[in-house]
Amino acid sequence: MGQNRRAFLQTIGAGGVGAALTKVVKATEDSREGSRRFPYVQIDVFTSQRLQGNPLAVFPDARCLSGEEMQDLARETNLQETTFVFPRDPAIERERGVKVRIYVPYEEIPFGGHPTLGTAMVLRNLRLRSEKSRSAQSRDLAEISLDLKVGKVLVGFRKDSSGNIFGEMHQVDPVFGPVHDRDTIAALLDLQPSDISSDAPMQSLSTGLHFIIVPIKNLATLQRLTVAPKKAYDYLRRQNLPGLVDYYYVTRDTGDPAIGLRSRGIFADGEDPATGSAAGCTAAWMVRYGIAPPEQTVHMLQGVEIKRPSHIFVRASKDGDKIDNVRVGGHAVPIMEGTLSL
Repeated sequence: MGQNRRAFLQTIGAGGVGAALTKVVKATEDSREGSRRFPYVQIDVFTSQRLQGNPLAVFPDARCLSGEEMQDLARETNLQETTFVFPRDPAIERERGVKVRIYVPYEEIPFGGHPTLGTAMVLRNLRLRSEKSRSAQSRDLAEISLDLKVGKVLVGFRKDSSGNIFGEMHQVDPVFGPVHDRDTIAALLDLQPSDISSDAPMQSLSTGLHFIIVPIKNLATLQRLTVAPKKAYDYLRRQNLPGLVDYYYVTRDTGDPAIGLRSRGIFADGEDPATGSAAGCTAAWMVRYGIAPPEQTVHMLQGVEIKRPSHIFVRASKDGDKIDNVRVGGHAVPIMEGTLSL
């Protein structure tokens, strides 16, 4: 590990990201004539095993990057999402959170589950590796707040029974949208109405991104799903919902008593190993319709079909008819570190 990288890791302190990175950015700007250098970390999210879960690239200091450059870098990584951190004064970060922007290869999005958890885990890891953070108060490392386009999102950390760090994000309150007709959705997805469970309605929900939760009756049906036909996406466009909208498939037929739900996020541009935003919507949906009681943690398994198993743990609260306090958690393990030159 080179001198600039060591300096970078040693200056991330519990007081905030901003001041810690200023010296490193200047050093990397001067290190190669005509180029700028940016440290990055790649981390596998919703797993404790490397090469599983959903990979994420995190740039801990993007202050010298333009929006166009960030979009180009998201295409360059070609991952589901890439995140860019904008360090600020520690007092601002304590009040508003660490500013983060999230990009998919073709656009910026306001929220994402695995980018939120993964970015918070990377920032926590970097702070822990700093000399200064060793004397920090435990609260500084027990939680990190991110300032996202959907608002402030808190991510808390704790050790699980195996001694691994478990992170849990508190997503914004769910917004329940229209209920969809089972026969209509079945026809759009080239399924039989009997393939879709009648235990709970199919409904549009959002905790930052919109999804239609499609409850599949049998695991075998879930396993044979493919990308939805064009007619299914024409239907989504007619819903007039803001931002990205997609289908998220879940089944209670898991074949494993330890797994509450099996899920798949099959989108027009491919399949997602783990969809934390949709999992948060699913948590709210389960509690609203009595599939899971309030505060009960449900273990969701996604990504099996594409050999990237992802373990997502969800729960939500209920106060009268209101569903809130949606929490989505899991593990994350760093897989790669490097420096990008522009």
